[in-house]
Amino acid sequence: MEDFQAELDICLRARFTLLVAVTREEERLLKAMKGLCEKRSRPLYTWDSADGFKTLIDDTPAPGATLDPLAALSEIERAETNGVYVLLDFHDAGNHPTVKRKLRSLAQSLKYTKKSIIISSPYSQFPEELKDVAVTIDFPLPSERELSAVLDTMLKTPGAKIEVSDKEREEIVRAARGLTASQAQRVFARAIVNDGRLDRDDIQVVIDEKKAIIKESEALDYYPTNIGLENVGGLEVLKEWLKLRTKAFSEEAKAYGIEDPKGVALIGIPGTGKSLSAKMIASMWMMPLLRLDIGAMFNQFYGQSEERTRRALKIAEAVAPCVLWIDEIEKGLGGGYGEGQTTQRVFGTILTWMQEKTSPCFVVATANDVALLPPELLRKGRFDEVFFLDLPTRAEREAIFKVHLKKRRRDPEQFDTRQLAEDSAGYVGAEIEQAIVDAMVVGFNQGREFTTNDIIETLKRQVPLSVAQKEKIGALQEWLDQGRAQPASRHEGDSGERERLKRQLGFG
Repeated sequence: MEDFQAELDICLRARFTLLVAVTREEERLLKAMKGLCEKRSRPLYTWDSADGFKTLIDDTPAPGATLDPLAALSEIERAETNGVYVLLDFHDAGNHPTVKRKLRSLAQSLKYTKKSIIISSPYSQFPEELKDVAVTIDFPLPSERELSAVLDTMLKTPGAKIEVSDKEREEIVRAARGLTASQAQRVFARAIVNDGRLDRDDIQVVIDEKKAIIKESEALDYYPTNIGLENVGGLEVLKEWLKLRTKAFSEEAKAYGIEDPKGVALIGIPGTGKSLSAKMIASMWMMPLLRLDIGAMFNQFYGQSEERTRRALKIAEAVAPCVLWIDEIEKGLGGGYGEGQTTQRVFGTILTWMQEKTSPCFVVATANDVALLPPELLRKGRFDEVFFLDLPTRAEREAIFKVHLKKRRRDPEQFDTRQLAEDSAGYVGAEIEQAIVDAMVVGFNQGREFTTNDIIETLKRQVPLSVAQKEKIGALQEWLDQGRAQPASRHEGDSGERERLKRQLGFG
């Protein structure tokens, strides 16, 4: 809030006459405005369509009573007091032609006074005719310090007991990042009301409530982060790159001069573990994982798609440090959704944010079809590295078999995983997993434990992507061979296998 007040203070002292504060939190906005105006000894008034004008500071008389937006602007123009006027419920009225004209005229004439108009709006979209006279300022979501103050207030509830350590209390507050003050208040209240006390179990209560609230943004999902390195077979180069940056977000790294990592692009063949890798990164770095749904951001109404995008990115910044996962990014930014101009605007919003963001949001963008990706997306500065996830090597396939057998409570030592790896050349991780599932069904229906041979037989019945989509996968591998990305896997241990596999499958 302090940064917002500092920016607004500069605007007011520079005699900016028309500002738009983008927020859904009127109460917090007015609190910030009141603090600033008291500091500068400036009168502060509000107007809304139900109660008209109100005075928030000192006894200076408010302008004349009116509930009409156009008449309210005329009252501000006639007022002798050089104050700050915050207009609530005005974002819709501002679209009326006469009101727009009056706002434009006022923005110009008030330059010679010390009056300023601030419109509180949940949307950053503003009428085109007013963009050259209005300044838009984003009002940030609550900081941890503000959320802590909200929790302090809730803990004053009669009968509420506190049974958490200082560290656990910090975790509860941290879990609420990304919520508005009102949302946090509701979440904390529910956690306390559950059993009349605040304890370490309420950390999960807050996280669960937060998941539901974030989902209401229509473009973000909050994912659990329980995928460890042992749950992902292969991809050793990617894993080593990530391990090297485990402490990159720490205060020690900042003191050393290391900037926060920006993100990675994971390009490659479907089923090779790109989505699984996003979950693994969040789990390895112990960060929240937010999934940005590109398709959900597109709306039939003009300007709503960009607004949803901005709101989702704003939440991600408030939750940071976090991992922001943009799955199958090519479908949204390559024209898979919406109309061309809308896609370009959404794409531009995301690109600008990725380039200019200062919050520790680590972006993981996954894509299956590199041909649909705009070239400017993959350039350095937006991603720290671009990794290619290829068909798994023999050693990786053996590791993948072991991972999925353990996942299903089977001892990999009871299976010939080496032979399975040999017989699954050209298969991706998702296909290997499905082969195990199919073999389990066979064994179950025959009243016995499934075997290595069952898995081999199910592999024979599958038509892997490397065969079904040979041309597309061949083109992806050619893209890698041109040096466009870094391989996520290490091939030294399987000397010549990749070339043999390409010949076997008819690539190149």
